[in-house]
Amino acid sequence: MKQYSATSLKSFTKQIFQKMGATTAQSQLAAEVLNLADLRGVDSHGVARLSGYVRLWEKKRLNACPEPSIVHETPSTAVMDGDQGPGLMVAPEAMKTAIEKAKIAGTGWVAIRNSNHYGIAGYHAMMALDHDMIGISMTNASPLVSPTFSKSRLLGTNPIAVAIPALTEPPVVIDMATTPVANGKLEVQHRKGEDIPEGWAQTREGSPTTDAEALKKGGAMLPLGSDRTHGSHKGYCLGGMVDIFSAVLSGANYGPWVPPFVAFLEPPAHQVGEGIGHFIGAMRIDAFRPAQEFKEHMDNWIKAFRSAEPIEPDQKVLVPGDPERALTHERLKNGIPLLEPVVEDLRNLGEQMGVPFHNA
Repeated sequence: MKQYSATSLKSFTKQIFQKMGATTAQSQLAAEVLNLADLRGVDSHGVARLSGYVRLWEKKRLNACPEPSIVHETPSTAVMDGDQGPGLMVAPEAMKTAIEKAKIAGTGWVAIRNSNHYGIAGYHAMMALDHDMIGISMTNASPLVSPTFSKSRLLGTNPIAVAIPALTEPPVVIDMATTPVANGKLEVQHRKGEDIPEGWAQTREGSPTTDAEALKKGGAMLPLGSDRTHGSHKGYCLGGMVDIFSAVLSGANYGPWVPPFVAFLEPPAHQVGEGIGHFIGAMRIDAFRPAQEFKEHMDNWIKAFRSAEPIEPDQKVLVPGDPERALTHERLKNGIPLLEPVVEDLRNLGEQMGVPFHNA
């Protein structure tokens, strides 16, 4: 795989969104969200997703220049209408609102409807860190996941992210799907021409499979835990919680009614809400205890876990966020690796939109 500089990929992405009609600020923000995904190693949610947003825009299912608005609020909560915009732009606006409410009320919570795919959940949660706040972010997604004991596709991969500041140690950043992997990981395996591990997906009939094209053949992804014996009911519960917080609470579509990210599939005929939903929160640390004191103890917590005795001497215990931080450092220095099918897709997209794709 060839390495591409983060700067060149961000510039290309920004120009594509501008061609779609987004403002300079909106385009820069969308590019930053996708770029951070690539830097942190979440390749399934980075620039590889770019053409998906363009296809939705072409189908008039995405507004590239949205004006999100608050449609209901209390001192500590709000419901935001995303104006059918990319979640890459809408969710950060919601987090800004949550942070402002937390400054006054101690916590701020925003449920969002009428939005689209919002990239990595971690980006939005991490926005709270600079304000001595804990950030929380979650979203529902296209129904590709079967509940435990079912072969019906009712839930998305429905990620959850929590970002917690420390004092001298890096922040703890938990960013995870409520499935064994994100859907994009199946796409990556398919592009590589490789099988997926058992436990990621099942066939249309509900049998275990290692076929990377299982979803295209009518199969489904599995909840975190993979099967009942290994706790899939817990992954199912977490995914259900995200769906309810993100959509039933906000007025977005939930469960099997969530519109697909891919433009070649039409949304369900009878929608129960508007667009997809997110749920964003910010908690001011000093609403609970002095921020300095909390962060000192977070440093202590982090050091305790990092010093845990490893099973294998060469495999140290990690704190959530460690692998992504290491990858960010490495990829800023050496570039972001892109699979050839992704490169070809970006080249074609660039030709279509009049934006040359090249490596700076």
